[in-house]
This record gives sequence, C-alpha cells and structure tokens, in this order.
Amino acid sequence: MSPTRLVLVRHGQTDWNLTARFQGQADVGLNDTGVQQAQRAAPHVAAFGPTAVLSSPLQRASLTAQYIADACGIDVVQTDPRLEEINVGTWAGESLTDIRQQHPWMDEALRQGRDFRRSDTGETGAELAERVGASLRDIADAFAGQTVAVVSHGMALRYGMLAVLGWDSSIAVGLAGLFNASWSVIEHRELWKLVTYNNVAPEADNPTLPSLSSP
Repeated sequence: MSPTRLVLVRHGQTDWNLTARFQGQADVGLNDTGVQQAQRAAPHVAAFGPTAVLSSPLQRASLTAQYIADACGIDVVQTDPRLEEINVGTWAGESLTDIRQQHPWMDEALRQGRDFRRSDTGETGAELAERVGASLRDIADAFAGQTVAVVSHGMALRYGMLAVLGWDSSIAVGLAGLFNASWSVIEHRELWKLVTYNNVAPEADNPTLPSLSSP
C-alpha cells in the first residue's frame, strides 16, 4: 500500500505578516505578494498529486488552498476549523514589538521551550498541538494511502507536525519558522516520518524567516 502523504502548506503573506502583528484567528486576507506566493507554490504542490485539498477556514489559508485546488483540478476545498492558527486572544492585531515589551519573559520562555498561554484568553502551544494534531490524524485516516494538501498557518503546522510525529512541543524552538507559501511533507506507513521541511518555489523572492515568537 502506498504511504499516506500530507503536504502541509503555510498560507501566503498578509499585511500583518509584513508588519509583524499577531494574527491568531483574526481573519486577515492575503496581500498582493501573498497572492503571488500562493500562485507560485500551487503547481509545485500539485506535482505531488493530491487527491484532496483541506484548509483552515480563515481566508488567508482558504484562498491559498483554492489556488492549489485549481492547479490540481480539484473542485472543492474542504475546511476544518481545527486547522486554524493558535488563538492569541487579546494579542490579535498587536505588534510583536509591543507584546515583547509588555511581556519581557516571552522570548526567554520560547528559547527554553517553555509553553505559555498567548494572552489570558488565548491558547497554549500544547492545546494547539493537540487540536491540529487531531485534525491531521483524522485527515490521514480518511485518505489512507493517498496524498492530501493541507493548508494552514505557521505555528499551527509546526505544532501539528510535532504532535503527529510524536515529538515534544518544546522541540518547536529548534525548527525554523515556516516561510509564507512554503510546503513540508510528512508520510505515514507504519510510522510517521518527516520527509521534507519548509520548501519554497525556486522562483520566489528571497523570503525572510518569521520571528521565533511570531504566530
């Protein structure tokens, strides 16, 4: 039997990415660069031969997913709210600089792999990993032996991958942040394995990695 392959795609750039603002589950759309990134990535993701495209319902992900689905000849993008980005609560819309100033302990906690709640009304990394990991496992079960494109968000995908691979979420600090419109591949046969990580279309502009603490 063929392995079950998940091609995990981060959405294209938004203006809030560009200005280093926490997005969380705020429904921020792609900017013009993000649209171009999604369009460039689409044929590369389509080359894996996905039989389905699933996405976070947030528009920056769902529009990225639609470009991929069009490139694959797939009519419908299925959505799963469990694929949404980490809920940052009251931090949504705040700049990374301002949050760092308000919570000077945060960068040290991230470097040490310590988990914490993103604002009093947000989620922890562990809660995010459980939510996204459950979605990825369900997708793999539903499409066993097939290749599926899954479009989500930077932190959601990193923590979801860790959960599926059985790695502790503290390892996230050792994984580079995902580029906008990048894709990573995990496969399952008897065990899950990480095949490739953080690829971008070769014709893409030179991207910069997101900050360690950027969602």
